[in-house]
Amino acid sequence: MQIKNYLTIDVEDYFHVSAFEKISPPSTWSERQSRVERNTEVVLTLLEEASVKATFFVLGWVAEKYPQLVPRIAAAGHEIASHGFLHQRVALQDRDTYREDIRRSKQLLEDQSGEAVAGYRAPSYSITRETDWAFEELLEAGYQYDSSIFPMQHDFYGIPDWPRFSGYAVKNGQSWQDREQPEEGQLAIKELPITTLRLGNRNLPIAGGGYFRLLPYSVTRWGLKRINCKEKQPFVFYLHPWEFDPEQPRMEGCSAKSRFRHYLNLSRTEARFKQLIRDFDFGPIAGEA
Repeated sequence: MQIKNYLTIDVEDYFHVSAFEKISPPSTWSERQSRVERNTEVVLTLLEEASVKATFFVLGWVAEKYPQLVPRIAAAGHEIASHGFLHQRVALQDRDTYREDIRRSKQLLEDQSGEAVAGYRAPSYSITRETDWAFEELLEAGYQYDSSIFPMQHDFYGIPDWPRFSGYAVKNGQSWQDREQPEEGQLAIKELPITTLRLGNRNLPIAGGGYFRLLPYSVTRWGLKRINCKEKQPFVFYLHPWEFDPEQPRMEGCSAKSRFRHYLNLSRTEARFKQLIRDFDFGPIAGEA
């Protein structure tokens, strides 16, 4: 029997990504050509053809601007979860602003879908040791699980020593620590980190995004099968609708590194994704985690 893995789609537009935050502040978003409806429809069609369900972490700004999108995703049988309201990294917000952001998004998504929203993913996986206070805000807002931690080092995100597979973030004094299970009475939230591949003494990215476009598909498949077959663990895979859109407008003024990360192999995403959902068994997070 195949292990059921978690397929997650972060619903944001190409101009929302953190790599473009300096050249694309929220005040400019309404002026830009949006592609998110079209691109999300591409993903929904591919999933429907393969009879696969997923968790869609929807940005509140997108849901508000396109109020028909969340009901469309929910009607197709997918889980609706929150990606916050504005795509701002946690470290760039004060606690009051963050509190308002995650609550505003949750309420909007619940109103549009008619269902409770249990899950959250921070923009750019930006819950770190320095911003772990976010866990308490998520619990107080009514979220049941988080999928924001990337157990590796990156310039925008990462907690390299966090466990690679699902567990709990548990409050211990003034900080939050990982635990397989919380003790009775402990403040805790379920955590499903982005999956990494352990080789030697390093965690390496293997489960989505730019890494999916950078690595040959054979390498991705080998790494993910190793996680399922050797470690006997499900993996959390993620993609964004804009990654299926090689014709998207090019952002002017971004760095060479950001340009490389964002535009690399966009034309290959769709074919690789079709192969991925043939090679592995997938489902949403809700009801499985």
